[in-house]
Amino acid sequence: MDIAYDKVLQMMDVAMLEPTTTFSQIRGLAQAAIDEGFGQICIHSLHVRAAADVLGRSAPKIVACVGFPMGVVDSRLKAAETEQAIADGAHEIDMVLSHTAFLDGDLRRTEEDIRAVIRAAAGAPVKVIIEACFLNRRQKAEASLLVQAAGAAFVKTSTGFSPDPAAMYEDVKLIRETVGPAMGVKAAGRIRNYHRFISMVEAGANRIGLSLPGARESVRGWKESHP
Repeated sequence: MDIAYDKVLQMMDVAMLEPTTTFSQIRGLAQAAIDEGFGQICIHSLHVRAAADVLGRSAPKIVACVGFPMGVVDSRLKAAETEQAIADGAHEIDMVLSHTAFLDGDLRRTEEDIRAVIRAAAGAPVKVIIEACFLNRRQKAEASLLVQAAGAAFVKTSTGFSPDPAAMYEDVKLIRETVGPAMGVKAAGRIRNYHRFISMVEAGANRIGLSLPGARESVRGWKESHP
């Protein structure tokens, strides 16, 4: 598979989500996204305003994480966090599935948790992180269908903070086969080079979450493969 350089950049959600991240580091990430042409930056909701102050009307979009990284947050608080993130300048929302409800078999409550965030996002795309390492194959497919039924824009594999955070080719392939060609699929977790990047795309992902070093290494790998 071959992907154009501009498309590679636009597929990247470049994340800075460490709990020790400072506002100055966020401003540096936003400037790097402008300078290097990344499509999106993915940050905590607290950091959205600082990033927006740097980005202004520049092309990179801000993805705000909600209920992150555990998802064990009341739906009303997830909705309130979403509303604040959008007001501060976020263009997209990455939320974490309510595993408390889902693994308890309460699919109605799980779906309503997603819908609460979608309503609060007011038209901004919402990605739902199913944290695939916690689920068996049947549950991964069931969660993906539930996310799709709720009206989210993407199913996302992982927060990157679970005990086994690596995005798996098999998981991305399963999610893509489950939701079909029209819905977004985001792969995230230990995607640190162009080989891993392209394998996720081949599996069916159309958005890739990775760190700034991973994004730069993936860009370097693309350039090496296109002398």
